Amino acid sequence: MTFNKKNLRDVEDSAPKFGFEEVQEARFPGTDLRAETTGLAYHVLRPGKRQAFAHRHEQAEEIYVVLFGEGRLKLDDEVVDVATMDAIRVAPETARAFEAGDQGLELLVFGPRHEGDGEIIKDGFWED
Repeated sequence: MTFNKKNLRDVEDSAPKFGFEEVQEARFPGTDLRAETTGLAYHVLRPGKRQAFAHRHEQAEEIYVVLFGEGRLKLDDEVVDVATMDAIRVAPETARAFEAGDQGLELLVFGPRHEGDGEIIKDGFWED
């Protein structure tokens, strides 16, 4: 087959498996689409919530597209406002995490898939 199709809302939400369902949805359709080298994620952040953790990569550059809502994105020590249809390229080594505004935030994430190429940052990333 030369293509695969899957509605992103029909992809399993991984957030409940890790106890994050109150904060966000996290859907990773790569397996469903049989993607070989492309990484794709669909995230829904609940109104006023921050992603459960920040992360960075060694190799994988990512592009985030805000589909709906407004909020903020923390990139290492810098915080930028984001809104519907903003596209943001993030270098691999930059730590990143989103915070939703009053309407919530829907994001698509694109990048190359590198197994094991990710560092999770749980504590102290968002210090107000």
